[in-house]
Amino acid sequence: MIHNYTSNISCEQFELIREDLENARKKTRPRTFDLYEVFCSVLYLLTTGCQWRNLPSDFPNWQTVYAYYQI
Repeated sequence: MIHNYTSNISCEQFELIREDLENARKKTRPRTFDLYEVFCSVLYLLTTGCQWRNLPSDFPNWQTVYAYYQI
């Protein structure tokens, strides 16, 4: 579970866009990370301007977040 960062959106807001995000990738294997946490990680990066490798440890690892960001 991630901390409550100011860059996070609410779960209710995320549910409005979840379907679009899930349809954006190929369905090759089951997702192992919570899409909400990955999305909040990207928002954190865009808000703070931190480097990928400096993501806080309560987010998924930076390689995973980066892979989703490239979609």
